[in-house]
Amino acid sequence: MKSSAHIIGAGGIGIAAAACLVRAGWDVTMIESNPEKVAAGCRKEMTLDGQPIQGVHFVHFDEWVPPTDKVVLLCTKTFDNAAILQRLANTQTLVFPIQNGYDRTLEQCSHPAEAIASFVSQCPNNRLSARITRAGALHIGPRRKVSSGERECINALVSAFAKSKLFPVECVADIGPFKSTKLMYNAAISPLAASAGVDNAELLIDPLTQKLFFALLRENYSILRHVGLRLEKIGPFHPDTVMRILQTPLLPRLMGLFFRPSLRGTYCSMSPDMGSGYTEIDAYNGHLIRLAGYFPCPINNAVINLVDRISRERLVQTRAHLHHLVMSLPDGVLN
Repeated sequence: MKSSAHIIGAGGIGIAAAACLVRAGWDVTMIESNPEKVAAGCRKEMTLDGQPIQGVHFVHFDEWVPPTDKVVLLCTKTFDNAAILQRLANTQTLVFPIQNGYDRTLEQCSHPAEAIASFVSQCPNNRLSARITRAGALHIGPRRKVSSGERECINALVSAFAKSKLFPVECVADIGPFKSTKLMYNAAISPLAASAGVDNAELLIDPLTQKLFFALLRENYSILRHVGLRLEKIGPFHPDTVMRILQTPLLPRLMGLFFRPSLRGTYCSMSPDMGSGYTEIDAYNGHLIRLAGYFPCPINNAVINLVDRISRERLVQTRAHLHHLVMSLPDGVLN
């Protein structure tokens, strides 16, 4: 009998997940709320890196009935979770999120495991053509103690993703430290790149953006360490090593030169949402502020105010926003 999965969200990550599972011989159904993407999927137009993905069934979210005997991969942005979780309420469906950030409602659910992607897969809003624009791995692991049946499902997913050979897949004992590390980076890159309207590499080119990026990265790390969260490596360096580099004269600039090529042409997932009224800023920097409590986090507070203002007032994304951000910070914060 074929293994089956429903994937909610035909964006960059959802399409990459579909490509993996189809290659592994799974029966895949894609759930999407955008009628243009559903129509394109029914015309068999879904591709990853230019290669067609055949045999995927498409269902509009309004017509979707959650399965009771299939895995559901949650590949939407966190601000879309509420309607999905309401649909899944009172079901025994096994849900595996592959998301960035921390959604407060999702965190209260009992799903057994999550996956964290360190690769970047981008997809236009109204098309089904995704591209992996930055190499990286997929980490899959439990978020709590799991039953033998849940462990079997986790292992089946790990095996299916690994079989595709589209990217490295790592099965980890606890997904929490990997998710915390991804948050540390996302909450530094996304609000700055999205506000300025630049690709991720630009944060390491301009002296002002580089200074802001490194300062926000240090603040994020300090918050996570202050509350005692363990961090794991999801890139070339462990977060502890990254912090030592940032504290060593001249090394941060060299690190910027090292990372620029892999970030050039990649855009944060928050960027296309600016001006829409919905962003994942609360799931990134908002979560860090809630974790921090009374621990000082002035840059996180400032970027939340900036992103909210740009989105609320439908402002154009421009580097000038980062200059205003610097002016709003207390003296000495960027030193």
